[in-house]
Amino acid sequence: MSLTELLAALLSAAGVWLTAKRQMACWPVSLVAALLYGWVFFAARLYADAALQAVFCGCLLYGWWQWKSDGAQGDVTLHIRPLSAYTASVGLFAGLVGGGLWAFCLARFTDDPTPLADAMLSSYSIVAQLWAARRHTASWLMWIVIDTAYVLLFLTRGLYPTAVLYAVFIGLALQGFLRWRAAEQTDQRLG
Repeated sequence: MSLTELLAALLSAAGVWLTAKRQMACWPVSLVAALLYGWVFFAARLYADAALQAVFCGCLLYGWWQWKSDGAQGDVTLHIRPLSAYTASVGLFAGLVGGGLWAFCLARFTDDPTPLADAMLSSYSIVAQLWAARRHTASWLMWIVIDTAYVLLFLTRGLYPTAVLYAVFIGLALQGFLRWRAAEQTDQRLG
């Protein structure tokens, strides 16, 4: 366990908690966490996860811009958007194709000990992050599945604080799902 990993874990937990509450502060907090985790994962030879942090930085900037351009100011909460079957299908297919290509590259060109798991989890994490940026409640369900698999991966890599963090993420994702689902139902009644 390193101080960098511990700080990244704490900031990540804070970022997810703030996202569940639909607070704009989630974006800068999560951005710093992603930068720190990029270093942690690179040092652990989880190259897809290290690269994922760079992609997350882009997704986080997109999410920050998206929420801000949709009218969020300070603590004003934003409305949840429904996820269409088409968008869900495209996202799931893109995650599969992206993960497969990424796994091939990792297996062929790196010493990543778990290229398929590393790549698929990273690919679907991008889909989940983009769905969160677009404020789709389904993003939380995807995070629950992804975070459960990540706990197992991180335990096998000896990243124990990160495994604990991702176990906490499962609970935060459940909380986020319940909060966003309630907000979505309220939005539908008012809309």
